[in-house]
Amino acid sequence: MKKVVILLVSLCLMLTVTGSALAAEEEISQKDIEKVVKSLKDLKFGLLWYLSYMSGEGSDVGGSAGDGIDRNKFAIKRGYVRITKELMPWFDAHITFDTTQASIKDSKLSDSIQVRIKYAYGKFKLPDFAFLTKPFIEAGVVHMPWLDFEEHVNFYRAQDTMFIERNKTFNSADFGLTFVSLLGGEMNDDYKKSVNSYYPGRYGSVSFGIYNGGGYHAAEKNDNKALEGRITIRPLPDIVPGLQVSYFGITGKGNKDTDPDWNVNLGMLSYEHQYITATAQYYKGKGNQNGDDEFKKDGYSLFAEVKPMKQFSIFGRYDKFDPNTDLDDNENTRYIIGAAYHLDKPHKNMIILDYDTVKYEDSSKKDDKRIQLTLQVAL
Repeated sequence: MKKVVILLVSLCLMLTVTGSALAAEEEISQKDIEKVVKSLKDLKFGLLWYLSYMSGEGSDVGGSAGDGIDRNKFAIKRGYVRITKELMPWFDAHITFDTTQASIKDSKLSDSIQVRIKYAYGKFKLPDFAFLTKPFIEAGVVHMPWLDFEEHVNFYRAQDTMFIERNKTFNSADFGLTFVSLLGGEMNDDYKKSVNSYYPGRYGSVSFGIYNGGGYHAAEKNDNKALEGRITIRPLPDIVPGLQVSYFGITGKGNKDTDPDWNVNLGMLSYEHQYITATAQYYKGKGNQNGDDEFKKDGYSLFAEVKPMKQFSIFGRYDKFDPNTDLDDNENTRYIIGAAYHLDKPHKNMIILDYDTVKYEDSSKKDDKRIQLTLQVAL
């Protein structure tokens, strides 16, 4: 009988200890879950992919400008993965990974699918002050002031790059600091819903900053810093709300140890409406971001999109660019015509068919031409 009592007591103790251990383990597990939930709070993910089939000849299908060689291929033109986390009410962390089929000269990795960082910055959200609405500062690998703005007026970056980047003057990101603010409050909700919710400052917006100057994919090759700035004015927000006038400028040196001059003066007139968008811009400058030439340049670009139905639109663009104004017969002229079917919201998930051709005044070059079908996937 004594042995039975001892056995029962031992069993009770074991059950008590086991129960306590399980309770403790459950408590630890619950705390771990709470930590994970807390870390995921205010964490945002985004995707943006450009998946294309293209056929043609010249630089826009992977060749050299004017080479006249026929090519056709499927391509991942871009595949962005974005992660943003609010760390404090006034501070966010952001990173964007860029998947592309990049070329690396004399490497077995040439034309392989690669992942690199496009943006990696801390974002300081500042309080409104005087005429400035929702101002913020990005620090790190950040947006440069121009292209993020233009690409939210002309939403067809999936077709290919904008006019000034297409002509290899500068790209969209760099190491540095960027300040951005809307001006004088915001447009009403109806305008933001039916026309455009990006950069909806009632009287426009501003963006300026200081940068290494070489872009996000290049190491700094001199000690110069490029100064860049954009100002956009919406002069008649109540009468013609979609009308904006923009100026963008750069002063600095090209990313080369010889410090070649690099400057940009770019003006754009834009009009946005529920059924039509149109832009006209003029560029005049010298040199480029890479520092691989010191020529004076100029050019202009016209763009229009007509949106007769919610799920369908047609667009066109005309670019004229002179890469060296001191020489004759070296201009190029680009024509783009295309149509888009919007699978859900306008300019989000869509299928784009376009024809793109470049005519060269240089008699040694044949015209570039390309037809392209692109699926844009966005989240």
